[in-house]
Amino acid sequence: MWAQKEKEKEKKKGTEKQSIKKNRFLITVNVLGSAGPIRFVVNEDDNVKGVIDTALKMYAREGRLPVLGSVVSNFLLYPANAGSDALSPSEAIGSTGGRNFVLCKKQQQPHMTETRSEMIAKGSGSSWKTWLNKSFSFKISSH
Repeated sequence: MWAQKEKEKEKKKGTEKQSIKKNRFLITVNVLGSAGPIRFVVNEDDNVKGVIDTALKMYAREGRLPVLGSVVSNFLLYPANAGSDALSPSEAIGSTGGRNFVLCKKQQQPHMTETRSEMIAKGSGSSWKTWLNKSFSFKISSH
C-alpha cells in the first residue's frame, strides 16, 4: 500500500514536470556565404542573442567556410520568410512565429581608409612603403 502511494506521488511529480517543460522546436539558420543551413533545437523563450551564439559555435565546430568569428554582436538574425528588419538580440526566438532564419555579418566601417586618407592629405611619405610602415607601427603600439 505504501509503495502504491509513492508511485502515485512520483506520477504526479512527472506530470508537473511535463507541464513546466518548455516548448522546443527545430530551427534552420542559413548563413550568408555558406554552403548549407545549420539546424538545431531551441526553446521558444531563448533570446535571439543566444540563438546567434549557438549558430556561430555550431558553424565553427563543423569547420565551415568562410570563417565568421565568435563575437555575437557582429551579427544580425533575420526571419527568412519576411522582408522585415533584423530581430532584436533580447527578443524571444519563439515570438517570431518562424522556423527559418538568415544570419548576416554586420557591415564594418574600415579604419585603415581614414588613416590612409589622412596620410595622403598631410603628404607624409611619398611611397606606399612609408605608409605601410607607419600603419604597421601604429597597429603594434595601439595594442
